[in-house]
Parts: sequence; C-alpha cells; structure tokens
Amino acid sequence: MKVFVTIISFFLFTGFFASGQDSLSFNGQFSLWTSLSNAGDLPLWGGLRYLPGINYEVISESNVRFDSELTANLSGYAGLHPFDSLNTSYNIKPYRAWMRFSSDQYELRIGLQKISFGSASILRPLMWFDQIDPRDPLQLTDGVWGLLGRYYFLNNANIWLWILYGNSDIRGWEIIPPNKEIPEFGGRIQLPIPSGEFAITYHNRTADSRHTGQGIPEFERINENKIGFDAKWDLTAGIWVEGSLTHKNKNTGLLTNQMLLNMGIDYTFGIGNGIYTSFEQLLACYGGNFFSYSTKTSFSLITANYPVGMFDRLGAIFFYNWDDNNLYSYISWQRQFDTTSLYVMAYWNPESEMLPFYRESQNITGGKGIRVLFVFNH
Repeated sequence: MKVFVTIISFFLFTGFFASGQDSLSFNGQFSLWTSLSNAGDLPLWGGLRYLPGINYEVISESNVRFDSELTANLSGYAGLHPFDSLNTSYNIKPYRAWMRFSSDQYELRIGLQKISFGSASILRPLMWFDQIDPRDPLQLTDGVWGLLGRYYFLNNANIWLWILYGNSDIRGWEIIPPNKEIPEFGGRIQLPIPSGEFAITYHNRTADSRHTGQGIPEFERINENKIGFDAKWDLTAGIWVEGSLTHKNKNTGLLTNQMLLNMGIDYTFGIGNGIYTSFEQLLACYGGNFFSYSTKTSFSLITANYPVGMFDRLGAIFFYNWDDNNLYSYISWQRQFDTTSLYVMAYWNPESEMLPFYRESQNITGGKGIRVLFVFNH
C-alpha cells in the first residue's frame, strides 16, 4: 500500500511538469568495514553495505520543482570467533523512496524519507523519527513512511506538518513500537529570535506493546503525546537547549511518562586549522507520574575534531553515564579523497553498551577495539 501510494503520487506530480527541464542521475555508496574487540562471544566482525540510488528532477518554467529519490539498502555482516563460531546476517530493504513538490517558500514530500529537527547535535531529545549514531561517519538512519509539508516565511520562520503511516519500527528514544495500522500526526513551528531561533514541536502516535516484552504491560493501542521545544543562539559560542515531554494514556510503568532535557555549547578554538569542540549535558527521567519521576539518568558528552591539512581529520567523542559511572571513549582518523574515504576508529567502552541511540542486536562495539571503514561513492 505504501509503495502504491508513492507511485501514484509520482505520476500525479510529474503530470504538472510535462514541459519542464528534467534530469536523471544514478549514484551509490559502497562501504566495507571490519572490527576487532575483546568483548562478546564473537570478537571479529566484518560487513558491507551498498546504497544504490536514482534521482529524478524536473524544473518548470515558473521555477517550481519536482524531484524524487529511490535508494535501496543492501547490507550483510558476519561475526567470527576464529575456528569456533560464525554468525552471519543480511538484509535488503528500501532506504529512501520519496517524491517532492517544492518552490522557494514551500515543499510537499511523500514516501519513505528522513525527518529530523532540533538544536542539539548528538544527545537529542527530539530524535523522534531517526536513529543516528554520532560515531557512525556515514550518519545512516532508516526513514519513515509519511507525508511532510513545510512552508517558509520571508522572516525565516517556518511551519512543518506531517502524517505518518505504516511504520512499525522503534525510533529514537522509543522502547514501545508504533501501531502501524493507525496514522501518526504532528507539526512544528520555528521562529526567529534575537541571535537565534526557537521552535515548538508536537507529535501524536498510537503505540502497540503486545510484543515488546521486558515486563511491559501489553496493550494494542496506547495513545501517546509528545511535545518538545528547542532554541539556539549564535553568540561568541553556539548555545542551545532542547527538551521533550512524553505521556501515554495507559499505565506502562516507568514508560508512562518521560522527560528529556539537553543543554549544550560549541566553540571553535583558533589553534592551527581550528579545533571544533562541543559539550552536551542530558537529563532523562521516567516514571508513572508527571514531574515525579522514579528513574533518572544523566549523560555528559564532549566531542572534538581537528582538520589536518586538506585530506585528513582527527576526531574524538567521550560519553559519561552518571547513572552507572561508565565512560565511553571513541577516537577516529579520516582520510578523504574525491570519491573514496578511509576511517580508522578506536574505542574503549563498557562491555555492554547502554547508549540511547545504540540499537545493534549484536555487541559489536563493546569493550576495547578498533574498526576500519572504507567508503566509495559514485
């Protein structure tokens, strides 16, 4: 059904541009990686991924644009304990499949797409529709099926409205997945303020906890409301605040109510080629009653990166979980060419990861280890 609606929308949109100038392009990204760590039953991992894509664009004589993207996600990986155990997996699924009708002040996009917003950079309370791991150089994330409309006012204010349907995977901070048979909807208003911008965001979905497990009460329909806010100021340093409140109308224990609050700052020091640094502090609270939370967790984050010449970049990310006193350390080196990139990454983490954006079914980056990633774009 989702694919059918997307195809029908394609023909409806392109019908308006029969006399426009069009272009068709093919592109793709191939990545190959391997990692070795001292944690888990399978210390040696390797995998590959290919994202082949087609982009089509038509621009009318009145400068109205229609463009579309169709990208697949072909991936596989294997875990190995030499001469003892082997675990393999592969997956073929759509990565992006959307069409967009737009001009200078508005856009309407339908299909499988990425929807992301907010002022925070890594520990994001408004990570509602994506699952980006900041340690992933490629910043890959699955999309959501839906319809998104945006309008941009001349004073830089903008408004977003969306309807999502047919999504069953958990996203962001969610533990209970959505009920894919019931539409989700929401919107966002973003306004300019002195030296920055401010926004309020709302989303409503129906969750389904029947197959969640983990001792969570089972309900087919749990109405959930989320409201969020974020603001950012560009002063001598960049300063931001971002938060969200989530309420479910059924008693799901600690997951009935949730509060997330992030405050952060970033600055580029004028040393050498410039050292970019940022700091974020996140508070996550859960409980059966609003503003009387029984579980609280706090994360601190420091990140830095430094360009070495034209082709090389060094980076570092450090997380600290104040609830269990665990430190997550990650350093990287990147070598960039026109169409290829090489990444060498070393990490020192607890043997079992407890980061909010970590969704791997296997313990690939636990403990101490090294990871090498090769990327080719065409």
